[in-house]
Amino acid sequence: MPLSALDTFDVTRPWSLSAQVSLRDESFGALAYHHVTRRLVFLKSRELVTLVRRLAEFDSAEAAVRELIDAHQRDRYVVALASLAASELLDGR
Repeated sequence: MPLSALDTFDVTRPWSLSAQVSLRDESFGALAYHHVTRRLVFLKSRELVTLVRRLAEFDSAEAAVRELIDAHQRDRYVVALASLAASELLDGR
């Protein structure tokens, strides 16, 4: 059985938006475009866009989620970050 993105995402590590990725703000959140893989991903909430943009400011993804996301939604955003990391939109630092 293959590992899921969540199984391989280390929330205790520092992460940042890949230098190969551009974000374009939209009414629903943002479009993320990876210039190398040519992958286009929809970020479907403004909170996720803020989280992704500010990840590099924190010592870990966990710290960023704890600071920027309401407690009852944190698990959902960790899953979203794991998916973005698996899609190579985030880089571990």
